[in-house]
Amino acid sequence: MDSDEQVKVSTLEAYADTIVPGEKRFPGDHAIAGASPGPGAVVAGALELLHTEATGVTVGLPYLAQSLNDHAKVYAKEHDLTLDESLPAFVALSFADRTALVRSLTAPGHPEKDGWVSLALFCNMSFDSAAHKHTAEAIAEGHPGLLAMGYTAPDEDGLWRFPKFSYRRELARLHPDTTPSGSPA
Repeated sequence: MDSDEQVKVSTLEAYADTIVPGEKRFPGDHAIAGASPGPGAVVAGALELLHTEATGVTVGLPYLAQSLNDHAKVYAKEHDLTLDESLPAFVALSFADRTALVRSLTAPGHPEKDGWVSLALFCNMSFDSAAHKHTAEAIAEGHPGLLAMGYTAPDEDGLWRFPKFSYRRELARLHPDTTPSGSPA
């Protein structure tokens, strides 16, 4: 991985970790601030999802990473912060400063809000829906977000069935023309 790619990856990891924080993967992990116990968006596959063509953001990721670092430099100057120059600027910010910067970038009225909110939504999706994987595959692999939310493995035939009603009562009877797969006829 070349230097530009490393900067992009660590910057996007730091952004994803700001959106859904997790614990450091190893002691010298700078991208993940370690602000929360357990795995966060990065371990849940945020970068894999961001690099999925269907997101529509893949081509712009180098620009977004550079822009985020540019914003971090301005933020650091405005707040009289000294950044570790061996790290990308956004990665060098503390978790509190990363959060404050992202809050300003996603605030109503910010001219770049739509791009930063989209990036944040994909980071959330990587954790809470494993959008980059088939659900059964993600559960079999132990996807941290799905497990944290209590998703269980499908039945042996690959279908999910829910023997207990979530509201503790049946809300509607099954339509008589429903197919064995659960689809309407």
